This record gives sequence, structure tokens and C-alpha cells, in this order.
Amino acid sequence: MGAFDITRADALGRIPHGFFGHANGAHQFGYGGDGDSTLIARDRLEGAQALVEGAALAAPHQVHSPDVITVDQAWADDPTGRPEGDAVVTSTPGIVLGIVTADCAPVLFADQQAGVVGAAHAGWRGAVGGVLENTLTAMVALGASRQNIAAAIGPTIAQASYEVDAPFKTNFKHEDERHFSAGRDEHWQFDLPGFVAARLAKSGLKTVQLLDLDTFSLSERYYSYRRASQRGEANYGRQISMIAAP
Repeated sequence: MGAFDITRADALGRIPHGFFGHANGAHQFGYGGDGDSTLIARDRLEGAQALVEGAALAAPHQVHSPDVITVDQAWADDPTGRPEGDAVVTSTPGIVLGIVTADCAPVLFADQQAGVVGAAHAGWRGAVGGVLENTLTAMVALGASRQNIAAAIGPTIAQASYEVDAPFKTNFKHEDERHFSAGRDEHWQFDLPGFVAARLAKSGLKTVQLLDLDTFSLSERYYSYRRASQRGEANYGRQISMIAAP
């Protein structure tokens, strides 16, 4: 195992957390594609324990849903059989929450005063469907205060790299037009991280940090589904983002 490529966000302070890259191909954190599941499980667990010694990992089976899982006990981190959902929250120390992405936005949340944390997988479907708002609601139910929750948006496909067509654009409201810039005929460039940040701000968050790391262009650090598809490469590879209650 090579050293982990971990980026941290100032907004999350001293909360144990990290956005993990693939470290020049050394790590692949997602089940479901190529790769030995035993090695993937090892890397996922060792990444979690790089943040919190002896911790267990709670990472759901993601399905592009708005569903949030409240975690008070970690489950077996096996390739199959994990709970389905696209966000996880906890106030229980010793559990590291994890979500995997490749172009979608990984969002980590923390109310440091209340000791409540969350992690959400926000692709455009999940973001439109309410996964971010649902994560905040689940954190408040655990004792977090919306005004004290900080969020960090990790490596995500950038607007310049994300061309979309007219049918895609119909999924959004008129007020979301500012997240699209005109491109070639009947195509636009969509600002997914900006859209996510705007929804978080609208939900009452005062601290939202964008790390401005483009998964598409930073091939030496991050997997990108779109980049792999355009190049005709194997399209499965996932980075992981993790956070733990203090």
C-alpha cells in the first residue's frame, strides 16, 4: 500500500476527515468494478484508520438517491449487503463515515460543537432530489444546529469539464440557470459544485468551502467517469471521502 493522498478542508477544522485521491493509481476505493475486493476493503479500512486509530468504516451502497442513513453502529464493509443510501450521519465516536465518488460531489459536514458529522454523495440527481437537505435534517435530529454546521465540497467535475445537453437542463428550475453557461449549439457547461454550494447556502449554512479540485482534469489524483468514458478506458474507479465524530 502506498501513502494515501488526503486533502483536508479548513472549514471542518480539527474534525477527523479527508478527501482521498487514488495516489497515482495506488488506491481504488469502490466496490463493483475491476479489482480484488479484499484489497479494496483493506484500503477502505486503512484509510479510515488513518483518520481515527482503530475506527470502523460505515459506507453505504450508493444508488443516486436522496436517502440518508443515521449510523450508531458500523456494519460489515462487504461488497454486497450494505445498507442502501447516499448519505450517512452520526454522533457516535469511533465510526468513520465514507462515501465514494467519481465526478459527483462528495460533501462532508460537521457541527463541531455538537459532535455531529455527515457525508453525502451529491451527483446532480441526488442534489436535485434533496440528499443535501435531508442530510442536514438528519444531523439536526442528532442535536446539530444548522447555523453551526460547516460543509466542504471535495473533488468534483468542474464546470469547464461538464458539458450537458438540452434534456439534461430540463431537470432544473429557472432559478438554477446561473449554474449553466452557454457552449456549443444546444449544449451547456454545468457547474455541479456551484449548484451544490448554492443549495447548501439556501438551506441556511453559513460556512461552505469548495476545494476547487476537478476530477476530470486532475487525472494523476482522481478517477473520473466522464474522462474514462471519453477516452474509451475502463470506467470504474472511485475515490473516497471520510469523516468521523470527534
